Amino acid sequence: MNNDVDSATNPTPPAEQSNGQRRRALLGITAAIIVLAVAAVLYWNLVLTKRERTDDAYVSGNQVAVSSQLNGTVIAVLADDMQLVQAGQELVRLDPVDAATELNRAGSNLAVSVRQFRQLTQQATQYDSLIVNRRLELARAQDDLQRREPLLAEQAIAGEELRHARDAVQLAQAALTQAESQARAAHAMIDGTTAGTNPSVLLAKGQYLVAWLAAQRNAIVAPVTGHVAQRSVQAGQRIQPGQSLLTIIPLNNLWIDANFKEVQLRNLRLGQVAEVDSDLYGDNAVFHGKVSGIGIGTGAAFSLLPAQNASGNWIKVIQRVPVRIQLDPQELATHPLRIGLSTTVTVDTHDRSGALLATVPNANPVVETTVYTPDLAKADAQAEAIIAKQL
Repeated sequence: MNNDVDSATNPTPPAEQSNGQRRRALLGITAAIIVLAVAAVLYWNLVLTKRERTDDAYVSGNQVAVSSQLNGTVIAVLADDMQLVQAGQELVRLDPVDAATELNRAGSNLAVSVRQFRQLTQQATQYDSLIVNRRLELARAQDDLQRREPLLAEQAIAGEELRHARDAVQLAQAALTQAESQARAAHAMIDGTTAGTNPSVLLAKGQYLVAWLAAQRNAIVAPVTGHVAQRSVQAGQRIQPGQSLLTIIPLNNLWIDANFKEVQLRNLRLGQVAEVDSDLYGDNAVFHGKVSGIGIGTGAAFSLLPAQNASGNWIKVIQRVPVRIQLDPQELATHPLRIGLSTTVTVDTHDRSGALLATVPNANPVVETTVYTPDLAKADAQAEAIIAKQL
């Protein structure tokens, strides 16, 4: 009874209750801070230190320049900027008159060379017959001389007649030597050859093939499949060999050139996986790739005007080195990119067993085309038809 009275008359002071609640709140906050700090340290050591990130990264790709292989006047432009073209598709057409005229001239020269070979063959045969004739004449002159020499001793003939016989032998010998030289000269052009293997005919045939190729190259075709950009050619324009007409960009083979700071390179290795976020798609698409190459110099080292650090007013600037990230072709097909777009690259550096630099030469071509390989079998067949016709 007395205890109840004492409890009722002496309740716990409010200050003590407030201090206890405050102490528990502080302990909770402290524990939360400690947990967050531990989590931050673990996240730093296990995640952030195993990643390298940069937003100085851009989409790059092959820019295949299309040019002409000969002089000509443009009569048609068959592709425009932003259009898709297939490898081998005709892009620009040149005036074919000059090439067709040259092809006809080369065909005529080939025909003439075959006829000249036939002529030389006949001449060689004629000189062979002439040699036989000259030998008979020489033998006849020698016989006449032999018959007259004994007669001179018997004074049966005059000395002048013997001198004439000796002159006839010398003339016949000279004529035989001349005929043999002419025969050798004629045979030198044809011996061991036929109309199809004679050097003069082969030279004319080669000129015909060159003219045939020039006629085919009046149609300027796309070397690779891609999209057209930077078209500068116009109808009626007179173009020169090597002049850039337009550019084709294959969007199925793009990569990222990520410029990492030099302090970030220590953990980068070839083959490490990377994630690429593009400003074009944002969070809607994440590209995946691998580190396929690390630059061998900074951008400043290869600039048009390299920095002169030997000057007195020197300020240290953190340099950047380009790192190439090869993208997944299937992801590129699903979400096409364009060269020059901005991206953010994050490289996972957990696996640091890869090489710092490429150690094996690349055996595969970076870009390859077969559209410029002409069908010479057709041209050769046409040349052989010209040769056969002249025979």
